Amino acid sequence: MKLDQIDRKILHYLQENARITNADLAEKVGLSPTPCLRRLRRLETEGIIKGYRTEINREALGVGVTVVILVKLEKEDETSLRSFEAEISQRPEVMECYLVTGKFDYFMRVIIPTLTAYETFLSETLLRMSNVASVESSFTLREVTKKAVVPLPKN
Repeated sequence: MKLDQIDRKILHYLQENARITNADLAEKVGLSPTPCLRRLRRLETEGIIKGYRTEINREALGVGVTVVILVKLEKEDETSLRSFEAEISQRPEVMECYLVTGKFDYFMRVIIPTLTAYETFLSETLLRMSNVASVESSFTLREVTKKAVVPLPKN
């Protein structure tokens, strides 16, 4: 789908505030509410907008430990990859998991309440998975930057 300037403005303002009313969004992008809503629905239908989320203060909920985990599998065939991905996708503490190039096969970001909870996740989940050869973990000390806004293409 080719995005025009108004589509990009809609996406920009929605990324800043997903709770913006259609009337306010329409005013910001220079449309009346009905055409704005039509464009918004088209962006949703065509899969450009995948959903709307609320950002939670994890520390306030007691889930403030973030762990970056690199995982190496013993075998890297399609069956092994799919098996690992299916199992890890079911874990609620795994916020992101990427198949990557390089020395490791997967890069994951996990959030948990305590180091003890991480030890449990590591020993009872990750290291018990049949195809996991090695795991390297790093604990984050401070969030330097975190962006939720996707840079939009100019054309």
